[in-house]
Amino acid sequence: MPSDRVFDVAIVGGGISGVVHLHYARLLGLDAVVLERLGGVGGLWRVLPPWQDIQISPVDWSMGDLPLTGPMQPQVLANIEAWVTHFSLADGIRLNSPVHRARRAADCWEVDTPQGTVRARHLVAATGAHNTPVIPEARRRRSSLRELHSSALRDPSELAGRDVLVVGGGASAFDLLDQCLQHEARRIMWVYRGLRWFSPTGKPKAVAGSIRSYAKMQANGITIAQQSEMIGADLLARYEKFGIQAIQPARPLDLHHDQLVPGRARMLSSFGSLERFPGHVESIDGNEVALADGTRLAVDVLLWGTGYATDLSYFEEPRIASIKTTHGLSARCGCLFRSLDAPDLYFPAVGLDGIGAAPWAAALIARSIMSHIRGTARLDMEPLGHKTNHFEIAHYLSQRDPGTYTQDRGWDYFRNLALTTQDDQAYPLP
Repeated sequence: MPSDRVFDVAIVGGGISGVVHLHYARLLGLDAVVLERLGGVGGLWRVLPPWQDIQISPVDWSMGDLPLTGPMQPQVLANIEAWVTHFSLADGIRLNSPVHRARRAADCWEVDTPQGTVRARHLVAATGAHNTPVIPEARRRRSSLRELHSSALRDPSELAGRDVLVVGGGASAFDLLDQCLQHEARRIMWVYRGLRWFSPTGKPKAVAGSIRSYAKMQANGITIAQQSEMIGADLLARYEKFGIQAIQPARPLDLHHDQLVPGRARMLSSFGSLERFPGHVESIDGNEVALADGTRLAVDVLLWGTGYATDLSYFEEPRIASIKTTHGLSARCGCLFRSLDAPDLYFPAVGLDGIGAAPWAAALIARSIMSHIRGTARLDMEPLGHKTNHFEIAHYLSQRDPGTYTQDRGWDYFRNLALTTQDDQAYPLP
């Protein structure tokens, strides 16, 4: 049965976004609670293998005096836990509280957990846009090979001396190819249906992933079309320099829709040793993988670098529960993160699914959601239909949230941050 207490806001998910939203709710004096399904905070970062890392430099992930000590999963998780300690948030987080059902009642949200029903005037779904591993359907008959999604490869050393097939054309697949090379797989086969843009470089991701130059482009008023053209031209030159035009995406870079991740040094230096097969997996029979064009590959280990889907099945509203992709979620949100299908419901993951730093984007979005709840923002309900990246989020929200973006802390303040912050210094906490 629901309790008599009605929170101002309930936040589903205790990853970086959920923790940041709790902090900003408390700053504005709102009664808030985080509901986390696991026994600790961190979200997906709590369960990823230790070899997984961020796509940007640690200084870009950090904010203020909460530094990220390194790019790897244990360090990212420690950084999220540091937020809880630094801002004394633990008493507002209910662990081991998976949400079974969220429904809109007459005047509030009712959220069912094993410990009971939580009621709140507003609901923030901070479970992320990429929270469920995707393994494409394929016919299986007496399969004897080992299949693992990138999120389940706990010990990459088991790839040594094995014939490995990597499936996918984005960041997860690139990482898996690097792991195969690092741990000396005997044979590395790569199947991809579509290819994502990435920035070829011989530098480590933690160095090459800096987005400070991109922030300066945004702060200088360069349009999205101009940014896409400038960065796209640089990528074409890099693909040619590294001799990898064969995996160049067919369409031009469009920063309204594309993400941009740094290249993998091992993958690039050993590109010629990768056996590439454009297409997709159709069936698995014993230890053989059959592709759609009839090619058959003998495989010991199949690694699915096929990314993640959006799981909103805990919502009672079928229009929300049926959403499976970030693009689908974006189309059902106004003002970047306000649900068009239910009142007082927010999806910050839409703003996190772009080029930039997840903590920074989460902080900008959380400030305006809480300002809206307090009645000091003017957030419209117009869908954007495209990604809003990095400092563009501050520019976009500054026009709609006078309660947060005051005269002395408006867009000019953030523009100055982008232009003057040293590359080795973290941005201050918004």
